[in-house]
Amino acid sequence: MSLPRETDYGTPARESEQVVSLLIDGESVCVPAGTSIMRAAGQSGCAIPKLCATDSLEPFGSCRLCLVEVEGRKGYPASCTTPVEAGMVVRTQTPKLAELRRNVMELYISDHPLDCLTCPTNGNCELQDMAGVVGLREVRYGFKGENHFECSQKDESNPYFSYDPAKCIVCNRCVRACEETQGTFALTISGRGFESRVSPGQDQPFMDSECVSCGACVNACPTATLTEKSVIQLGQAERSVTTTCAYCGVGCSFKAEVKGNQVVRMVPARDGGANAGHACVKGRFAWGYATHADRITTPMIRPSVDAPWQKVSWEEALAYAAGEFRRIQAKYGRSAVGGITSSRCTNEETYLVQKLIRTAFGNNNVDTCARVCHSPTGYGLKQTLGESAGTQDFASVLKADVVMVIGANPTDGHPVFGSLLKRRIREGARLIVVDPRSIDLVRSPHVAAAHHLKLLPGTNVAMVNALAHVIVTEGLVDEPYVAERCEGPAFEAWREFVSRPENSPEAAEAITGVAAADIRAAARLYATAGNGAIYYGLGVTEHSQGSTTVMGIANLAMATGNVGRPGVGVNPLRGQNNVQGSCDMGSFPHELPGYRHVSDATTRALFEDAWKVRIDPEPGLRIPNMFEAALDGSFKGIYIQGEDIVQSDPNTQHVEAAMAQMECVVVQDLFLNETAKWAHVFLPGSSFLEKDGTFTNAERRISRVRKVMPPLAGKADWETTLALAEALGYPMHYSHPSEIMDEIARLTPSFHGVNYDLLERKGSIQWPCNEAAPEGTPTMHVGAFIRGKGRFMLTPYVPTTEKVTRRFPLILTTGRILSQYNVGAQTRRTANVAWHDEDRLEIHPVDAEDRGIREGDWVGIASRAGETVLRATVTERVQPGVVYTTFHFPESGANVITTDNSDWATNCPEYKVTAVQVTLCAQPSEWQQRFARRREEQQAFLRPATTPAKTPAN
Repeated sequence: MSLPRETDYGTPARESEQVVSLLIDGESVCVPAGTSIMRAAGQSGCAIPKLCATDSLEPFGSCRLCLVEVEGRKGYPASCTTPVEAGMVVRTQTPKLAELRRNVMELYISDHPLDCLTCPTNGNCELQDMAGVVGLREVRYGFKGENHFECSQKDESNPYFSYDPAKCIVCNRCVRACEETQGTFALTISGRGFESRVSPGQDQPFMDSECVSCGACVNACPTATLTEKSVIQLGQAERSVTTTCAYCGVGCSFKAEVKGNQVVRMVPARDGGANAGHACVKGRFAWGYATHADRITTPMIRPSVDAPWQKVSWEEALAYAAGEFRRIQAKYGRSAVGGITSSRCTNEETYLVQKLIRTAFGNNNVDTCARVCHSPTGYGLKQTLGESAGTQDFASVLKADVVMVIGANPTDGHPVFGSLLKRRIREGARLIVVDPRSIDLVRSPHVAAAHHLKLLPGTNVAMVNALAHVIVTEGLVDEPYVAERCEGPAFEAWREFVSRPENSPEAAEAITGVAAADIRAAARLYATAGNGAIYYGLGVTEHSQGSTTVMGIANLAMATGNVGRPGVGVNPLRGQNNVQGSCDMGSFPHELPGYRHVSDATTRALFEDAWKVRIDPEPGLRIPNMFEAALDGSFKGIYIQGEDIVQSDPNTQHVEAAMAQMECVVVQDLFLNETAKWAHVFLPGSSFLEKDGTFTNAERRISRVRKVMPPLAGKADWETTLALAEALGYPMHYSHPSEIMDEIARLTPSFHGVNYDLLERKGSIQWPCNEAAPEGTPTMHVGAFIRGKGRFMLTPYVPTTEKVTRRFPLILTTGRILSQYNVGAQTRRTANVAWHDEDRLEIHPVDAEDRGIREGDWVGIASRAGETVLRATVTERVQPGVVYTTFHFPESGANVITTDNSDWATNCPEYKVTAVQVTLCAQPSEWQQRFARRREEQQAFLRPATTPAKTPAN
């Protein structure tokens, strides 16, 4: 039994105001001008046979199965490459066409293995389907003559899919998908005739080529040439469930294909609002962590972090946790406990955790990982535009004329959006990259930045002010837009401020290290090229002036009229799958759901009436404040859902010292993470495959998460929080996450119209979704800003206090890599380690030579916070004086050396600027040695306590 396939009209849809009328098989059809005959026929209910055509790729016309007859025209044109014309008369089914199609199919089959019964794609093969459609019953040519089987050696190098050239029909769909959808250009067709085959790179194995394993080629392949190894191992799926990826903030929609309760493969949904059928290596293939042997599926408790874990029942674990929290509050006061919500959990689960803290704990000591990533986004955009979120949908970039990417690396951190951006650049849009490092977007196949402003880390504000200086002093401001839509006095004050000589490109050159002429050219391009869009990431927010830079970016967009329509805007690229949602749901200590301050009596009264408790009007503790309070003895207990703060937060030794002072740490997660080393209660978490709910991505898109298999530990995360609340004496009564969303909608203006029925009908929806926007809001601030008039904010450059010195002469900055994700808890437990199995330190050849460092050497990195040891990669991707590393492996200790400097407004840590020294080193750092001992001790504690290992799905 094969799963039903999505409708494929063979060629992409065309947008045109002109409508063309024609006859297809005697039926009148009206379609937009430019539509192919194949698509027009498909939309009218007539399916033309095809192999090389698909509506996700541009027409190619190579397979010759889709031939049709057009009255008055000689020959048999390919319907996929022939556009409709007014009055055209088309026949898709005639005896002659049937004969031609059978002959074409016979040629394909004559050079194709006839092993359908044992083929892994049996029942899900387009070649097999088309042979049946055209009525092929015999093959006259046989296999005795020349064929391509002899030179057809399989390529099994990729851990996720197999390449069998013997089954290739050279339709080029994989090559075209790599070019058009992914934009990597890693594949080509090499050889001629029977020697033709798909070639990654220069006839390399897939793993040695530039292939990024996004799966677009596998998805496009109509035969078993490119097949997931999970399908080969497990066979075809029985059912599919549409859900949402739990990795980055793109929020890709997938069809989880399942056999029983076992996932066979994840297929990107073609109607996915965020991804439109594309994916990356993480979402497409790296889902095996959900059933990994490391999963903890039984609650555990221990009286101290030095004692072994003990397996207990859910009831005992929850009662113990609740009892400890009550004991601590009785002894140290109501504010001695708090919690951290998860940006990997659903909106509904996050909402419940912050509700539990404000009701059962009776305080506002709640925070989330957005504190350490995008809290400056919320602050900066709220101050200027009036809403704490990005302005556009992802598809908006396809209408941009110039794109400025600041402090973001989309091809690694948000790869599906990165592919969309590359497509737009190939179509002619201009690109400006503002980044200390030469990311792939600066130059990659068929993509090159018009300007790369390779500034020094920590100088973003000086750069943004210099860009604004050029726009103002050269008369490039959109004066009518500003006059109509922005506060006049604030704009005039800003105009005077950025016009000052200290904000000129010439002054910025000495600060940023970027030539004034390059800054001027980039500013002119952004202000004059048409639709200008800005996309930014953690390279903007994770600075001592993160909030200032966000406000500066908003100033640029308003000054040039680039807010409020498709193709423009201010767009934060959120890191985790639901970091936007965790903020929306009220995870900050000063805000209730919907970004409303706890001091507002009207808002508080609304929630007090719904929750039947008094809500504290005073903001609670932020994460850094929790650490400080723990060290001074006033904060003693914490409930952490789905976050690993010991690995992810800066100055690891400081965090560990704070955790050691707490008397009750409750960790709810999939694995015994680094934070669990300091825990007293461990509550097993559930993966995205084991729950229902919603995620909200970086474009404010709310998408459904649907349960694919039962929770391995017996409870989804929302059910665990309900049980803990009841144990604490505050029962919450929900039977399904849809009821939680109904409560969210009742209490949150921007969600008033959101419900599961609407999501089932629409697939996904972007907030605000309410009475004013019942179908959601793809583009915000149309006609007017959310706050009324846009407000320009002054953005003086204040140098970071983290200075290079003779002792620490280099600047360390950090980032992510494509194959790994965040703290690596998920991706490290998949075959993605084949691409990146350790964090490395990138160092410029000049700095390496000065220190006697060569490629692959172990080097010590020391800062004023601590020391660690990594292997060196010598590369010109970084500039002299700057080193770079990722933070995906806990043993690397990347955050042992980052300091506790933070953003002035939000306490977002300054991960991107740490003064360090790098030297040759022969042994692990003292912290790494302690880490290794603790890891071994924890494993020893677990051996008698954990359940038997499970075999991962992939």
